[in-house]
Order: sequence, then C-alpha cells, then structure tokens
Amino acid sequence: MSKKDKKKREKSSRDTSQKRNGVFLLSDTAQDLLCVPGYTSLAHNPEIMTGCRRIAELIGTLTIYLMENGENGDKRVINELSRKIDISPCRYMTRKTFIETLVMNLLLYGHGNSVVRVRTSGGLLDDLEPVPPYRVSFRPENYGYQILIDGIPYSPDELLHFTMNPDEYQPWIGQGVRVSLRDIADNLKQAVATEKAFMESKWKPSLIVKVDALTEEFANPSGRKKLLDSYVASGNVGEPWLIPAEQFQVEQIRPLSLGDLAIADVVELDKRTVASILGIPPFLLGIGEYSKDAWNAFVNTTVKSIVTGIQQEFTRKLIFSPKWYIKFNILSLYDWDLQTISEVFGNLSDRGFVTGNEVRDRIGMSPLDGLDELRILENYIPYSMSGKQKKLKGADEDGTSDNS
Repeated sequence: MSKKDKKKREKSSRDTSQKRNGVFLLSDTAQDLLCVPGYTSLAHNPEIMTGCRRIAELIGTLTIYLMENGENGDKRVINELSRKIDISPCRYMTRKTFIETLVMNLLLYGHGNSVVRVRTSGGLLDDLEPVPPYRVSFRPENYGYQILIDGIPYSPDELLHFTMNPDEYQPWIGQGVRVSLRDIADNLKQAVATEKAFMESKWKPSLIVKVDALTEEFANPSGRKKLLDSYVASGNVGEPWLIPAEQFQVEQIRPLSLGDLAIADVVELDKRTVASILGIPPFLLGIGEYSKDAWNAFVNTTVKSIVTGIQQEFTRKLIFSPKWYIKFNILSLYDWDLQTISEVFGNLSDRGFVTGNEVRDRIGMSPLDGLDELRILENYIPYSMSGKQKKLKGADEDGTSDNS
C-alpha cells in the first residue's frame, strides 16, 4: 500500500470517528439543555441553600445569655455586656441577622470559616462586624496562622474566627462541606436541566394514531392535517370519533415520561444525601413527613454542635472574667407543645423545684406577685414551713394524737 493510500485511509478513519462521536449533539440547543457547562457554587443550589438557611435561621432566633458560675449553680447575668451581645451586637443589624450572617458564612459562603472583626472603645466592646468571606484569606505562620482582611494581616486573637469541619493539615482552619456536596450539587443541577429539556421538547405527543402510510393523502403534512381535521378534531369535549376502519388504527402507545427517566427517584435520593451531609431532617427539603423525634435529634446534634462552637469562641475572645461565659438558649428550639411544658414545669412547681413565676414564664405569661417563693404540694405552703406540718409531728400541741 502506498503512503498516499495509507494517509487517505487514516484521514477517512478520523472523519468517520468524528462523525460517530458527534451524532447525538449536533444541535447547539440540545447541548445547552442537556449538558450543563461551567462551575456553579454551592450557594446557587436550591437544596443546599435551603438546608443551610434553615440552620442559620434557627440559630438566629436563640436568645444569648451571659452566665456566671456559682457554688449552687450558674446564674444569668444581666448588664450592658449581655445586652450588647444579645440585643445589638452590630450597629447595622439585629442580633438575628448578625447570627444568621455568621452561620451562613460558616456553612456556605466561607467554606467552613466565618470571621468577625471586634471593635472596642475605651477597653469595652463597641461593635462586632461580620467580614464578607471574599475579603478574608489565611496565611500559615510556623505552627499557627494569620488572618488577612483585604491583605492586611491580623492575629487570631484580634478577631473572632469560627470554624467548621477542621482541615486535615491546618486544623485551625475549617473546610466546611464543599467537597462532600460538590458531586451532589452537580447531579441536582443536571436533573433540573434534563427535566427542563424534556418539558420543552416537542417529542411527547399525548396520542399516537397509526395510519396507512401508502395512502397518497398521508404522504405530505397538509394531507395529514386535513385528515385530522376531518376525522379526529372535534369542537366538543367527549364527542366520539368516526374513523374509517381500513385506514386508521388507534393504539395506546405511551410516550416516554419523566417517570421512565427516574428523575424523581434520583432527585429524592440526592436530596436525602444533602440532608444527611448537612445533618438536617429530610422533611426540611420536602422529602417525607414531619417527625418530632427527628426534629429534636436535629436540634440536639447539628444545631447544638454549631452553637457550642460559637459559644466557646465568644467566651474565650470577648469575656475576661473567669466566672462568666456565653450561652445560647437552645432549649427553646425543641418541639415542646404547651401541654407538655405545663405538665413538666407544673410537676416541678409542685415539688418545690421551680417557682410559679418560672412556670408562667415558660408558657409566655407575665409574672405575678407572691409566686416567687418555692412551694410544695401539701396545701402549697412555703417550702421553709414544710417541716412544721402536724401530721409529721404525730400529735397536736396539746399532746393529743391526730388519730384519736
């Protein structure tokens, strides 16, 4: 074989293979619909955004307490510092918005890192400013690190740095859940694109009619349209068709549907995977039914874990007194109905463990005078007088027995 023939054969082989590889996507429209190009951040995925937003909203509703250690238990401290942290941590937003911003940066935007700048005035806390993640970077320094804001280095002691899912090599830096959710986000995005392409496609007729193709009038579009107008099209809903038996045969030929593509099953599986990675119940993403036990487990694990990290960072960076610490009221998130709260705290009140006003506070009622004293069930007498009951002495003051 000559070199010329060999080159010609190789060229022909290349041309053939190129045609085979490009058979399916000859249309630019089909390629745009079914092949989703480019990078999309996790923040643009509806399921991931919904899960992270729900966690941030819940934590943002929690009241922040300033607590003090005591010999008989910890007590809540109410002063200007507690008011600053709980009511107006940042002059430009409420406590709820501030905490939501902090948590969203931690979970999503900052990839496991959330940085807050601390402003002081005269040695007192003046303001807390969340720093947008795009302005923040980290630089290793010996064993530790520096935090750069707009290229300006800061020591970690000068800022509040909240982390999630510590990095393997630099444990002081969080890495979030971006690696775990990357493939799932791509699958969900592709599922949406496929469903959109299917719904916009013209190849899904509601009825298929088999006709004799050898008939001359069926050979062109105008003839077929004329036939449909004559025999099939009807002005009244439910009116029967009258068709020639020799030329028509109507069969139930079901076209391809989304159920055949199993899009719903794949999307549900991916949503459950997202919920599992984020640590949220699937019903928050529209999968399954609400479960009280699942909700309480979610609060006790995912929410409590994130809140604990925030509490510890606040305490070690903002509080100087060794007896004080920051605490979030996470108990308010548990699914306790009014009847359960009334029964639990009512029994505690009967046993002298809580006061009447504490019970009223738990069910949203204002305090009343005379209910700040501990009482027990026996005629609800003051706790300090419980030992003076006559039945405990066994006899009256005059020496006669109560049983006589």
